[in-house]
Amino acid sequence: MNTTGFVKCAGALVGLAIISACGSAVAPSNAALNNTYMGHTLTVNGRLVTAAHANLSALPRYATFVPNRHAKPKAFEYIINFYGTYASVFDYPKSDQQIGKIKDVGGQGCTNVLYGYGKKTFWIVAGADQITEYRVPKTPLETLSVPSGQPSSCAMDTSGDLAVGNLANGDIIFFKHARGTGTVMTTPLSREYFDGYDPQGNLFFDGFTAGSDVKLVELPKGRRTFRMIRTSNRVLFPGSVQWDGTYLTVTDQEANAMYQYTVSGTKATLKGTVSLSGSVECAQTWIATGIVFCADAGDYGAEVFNYPAGGSPIAVFTGNFDLPLGTVAVKR
Repeated sequence: MNTTGFVKCAGALVGLAIISACGSAVAPSNAALNNTYMGHTLTVNGRLVTAAHANLSALPRYATFVPNRHAKPKAFEYIINFYGTYASVFDYPKSDQQIGKIKDVGGQGCTNVLYGYGKKTFWIVAGADQITEYRVPKTPLETLSVPSGQPSSCAMDTSGDLAVGNLANGDIIFFKHARGTGTVMTTPLSREYFDGYDPQGNLFFDGFTAGSDVKLVELPKGRRTFRMIRTSNRVLFPGSVQWDGTYLTVTDQEANAMYQYTVSGTKATLKGTVSLSGSVECAQTWIATGIVFCADAGDYGAEVFNYPAGGSPIAVFTGNFDLPLGTVAVKR
């Protein structure tokens, strides 16, 4: 593969303001990010990130969202920024304005449901070798140490087991009931990007092999042997892997689209494509209830789309962002 094919604007990580749905401009608070590429993987200030290519669009983004000011703030959404910074907290659909912040976190998030809104708690990568559980809206509960550092993705199955991916070497670390020291398993990938469980407890994850090929991999429940999954269409750049209630979905960061698959054996057959028009670089996406959230690393922002209809954003979040990489949604 040609690395430059994934780079829309490789020097434009800083200096451009976000244009929100309400027309106000909010600049990224970190104006000293230094970005380079190691193969296909972006590094910012020496840290690997899951964004394919940070590209700041100069075009304003608009949405037709009308805030429901009377809604009770029982639902919370988290846009998780660059490692070691913070997560921006929202209470959509009550509003599209930031209402809070969780400090000293960064990367991706997950919660205790396969899709929809999580129940009371969620997890966020919280350090070079840690991941922390929070009770909504932002009370820390438990911190786990992640062996070998560089934790990136996380996913929980229906029994509460936690899988944490390692971006630097492709490992997956499994925490039974989200506790303990974790069990490290070496995967066929050299860089693991995103992971997600299906209802049967099978773990799917994507990333790059040592040969720089984009691959989707499965660890069947109860097994210790990984198997490569062949998709019927080409995924240009690995994105979020999540069950949506019917299909296994993979977000393609390069195509600004989500692919819906049925999986049989080692083959994933494309059944539908959800367009994320108006996004630039959805790093992590989270499918909630009839909507999907996008942490848009490409323009330092976040959007909300109808799901599975896709199309243009129905809301654009307004707040402070430092290279958004992750998102998750949780209810009290």
